[in-house]
Amino acid sequence: MTIKQQRYEQMVHSYHTELYRFAYWLCNDPSVAEDLVQETFLRAWRSLDSLQDDNAVKSWLFTILRRENARRFERKQFDYADVEQDTIVDKHSVTLDEEMEQIVIQRHINKLEPEYREPLLLQVVMGCSGEEIAEILELNKNTVMTRLYRARNQLKEALMNVKQPITGARTDG
Repeated sequence: MTIKQQRYEQMVHSYHTELYRFAYWLCNDPSVAEDLVQETFLRAWRSLDSLQDDNAVKSWLFTILRRENARRFERKQFDYADVEQDTIVDKHSVTLDEEMEQIVIQRHINKLEPEYREPLLLQVVMGCSGEEIAEILELNKNTVMTRLYRARNQLKEALMNVKQPITGARTDG
């Protein structure tokens, strides 16, 4: 086995799950997410020799995945339908309330504009640092931090509006 093959296999082993999770959040379709991950690794294999800093692997792969996701919209137009989207549910046992809360949060995250949704997902779901997000999104760190702040505020406001009718119920009597 060559050094390139070893390096590639280690990369796939280390990042496949994270890439799939992020791809799923982007497209909400398991088969499309897997296709995105496969295409990401194919492109990574082709360009692996050009990657000089092994510390940049994670942000490099996420950048490839984001670009591949954008390419799928260039290639074909989708027929959108009002169909319930699958949700990611932790395989551990969760109560119905916890599951419903996860669904509500995911729906509100998906409603955020992409400029706010992507950095939030990279931070919360993928555990990326501000610097990594800036590199992946090709933005400066201050812009990333501003977008994260605004995304959290928009999400907080949306979730408060959901809970308000329940907790803010009045009884006139």
